[in-house]
Amino acid sequence: MEKRILGLDPGLAILGFGAIICQPNQPQGRDDSVTLLDFGVISTSANTDMGQRLCTLYDDLHTVIAELKPDLVAIEKLFFYRMASTILVAQARGVIMLVLAQSRIPIVEFTPAQIKQALTGHGNAEKYEVQLAVARELNLETIPKPDDAADALGVALTAWFQR
Repeated sequence: MEKRILGLDPGLAILGFGAIICQPNQPQGRDDSVTLLDFGVISTSANTDMGQRLCTLYDDLHTVIAELKPDLVAIEKLFFYRMASTILVAQARGVIMLVLAQSRIPIVEFTPAQIKQALTGHGNAEKYEVQLAVARELNLETIPKPDDAADALGVALTAWFQR
């Protein structure tokens, strides 16, 4: 039975999403147990009122979930960079968690180090190494763009690998 996993890379300006379809019971030797479903970003403009930006995330994420129909959502845990940007991401993440709770979809969370470890074998991998691993695992000729979408696919793949 196929399983759809939606990965999310939270952000206020750019929320990356990436969805994969997984076939848990593939015969031995098959390398097509994971396929790409879709990926992209939800963007909000810094010139827009904060409340409207959060509403855009809320509405657009509901649309993404309705279209992709995930069985599981994997989300990157909040990582602290600078206090100002962390607060903005935390506000966006609150809206994301609300949408997921309303949708009644199971959620798993991973730290950046857990994602790097799952995809590259070491928790201090460079961003490019992770993106190369995403392209390789999904049999893609190029790295998905923008970076936020590739990162979201990495989160989804981590959920699949950690099953």
